[in-house]
Amino acid sequence: MTDEIELALRVFIVDDEPPARKRMRDLLSDCSEQLALEVVGEAGNGQEALDRLAEVTTDVVLLDIRMPQMDGIELAQHLNKLPKPPVIIFTTAYDAYAIKAFELHAIDYLLKPIRLGRLFEALNRAREAVPVQIEVLRELLPEPRKNLSIHERGKIHLIPIEQVLYLRAELKYVTVRTAEREYLIEESLSTLEKEFAARFVRIHRNSLVAKEAIAGFERGGDEGESGWMVKLKGMEELLAISRRQQYIVKEFS
Repeated sequence: MTDEIELALRVFIVDDEPPARKRMRDLLSDCSEQLALEVVGEAGNGQEALDRLAEVTTDVVLLDIRMPQMDGIELAQHLNKLPKPPVIIFTTAYDAYAIKAFELHAIDYLLKPIRLGRLFEALNRAREAVPVQIEVLRELLPEPRKNLSIHERGKIHLIPIEQVLYLRAELKYVTVRTAEREYLIEESLSTLEKEFAARFVRIHRNSLVAKEAIAGFERGGDEGESGWMVKLKGMEELLAISRRQQYIVKEFS
């Protein structure tokens, strides 16, 4: 009877600095002498990582936190939309306060400059680890996301938050409306309201509207002559304002 062969750990590297990616590949090569692993790809930014990771089966992502356009914590949230999210090991030069946050939530991280022994330990633990919950990642992210995301036709699509005109709750989904089309995401409207409070205003218990998208107001809707509707820039659709939220008519007029 032959011993069961251990499957190689499939590792993906995300870092915006080419020298950092090369050092990580060298360290992984050293680790491979004692640990079955395979580097299945690398990316230099968040969008490239999303495109590649939708195509390659990956067990572990070694993910830099400080990157332009999209930081690693936001990217990790989007990766959770994959059918089988990978385990994330953050690589960071963050200060002590941020590292305490990682330790509090039992999130694995590697402090730069990365040491071989520490990387080896993290990869060994990754076999038994589970993906970090989105709620925990949001606690670590000090700023609102720059994008919402959906998993559609085998890929993760980003929706820049600056393009969103309104968010409307419908059953367990939220409709995300841009000038071009609608998307459905499985997120809580109240959580979105809290995260993007600076950008959106609640007009109804089921609707948030981008403040910059408000073109004006009209009488009408289910409330009769006493009701108000929001007009959005570049759209014919009108959105109802609840009685409780009608103060925004004066605020934005």
